[in-house]
Amino acid sequence: MTEYEPLLESRIEKLEMQLSFQDDTIETLNQALAAQQAQLLTMQEQLKLLAEKVKSSQTQSAVVSMAEETPPPHY
Repeated sequence: MTEYEPLLESRIEKLEMQLSFQDDTIETLNQALAAQQAQLLTMQEQLKLLAEKVKSSQTQSAVVSMAEETPPPHY
């Protein structure tokens, strides 16, 4: 056993711990990204449905034109 072996072993253990931490962090970030992507797709679909609803409500006006309006009862 040389004098450098304990130092090398310590450095290797430190690198292994860092790699393990990075792997865990990457997995956590990947899960968060997947959840956000699913949420984004849901929100896009909701926005599309809302835009269609607004568009259809604009074409189906609840107000009738003056020509189609019946006169008030006191006339």
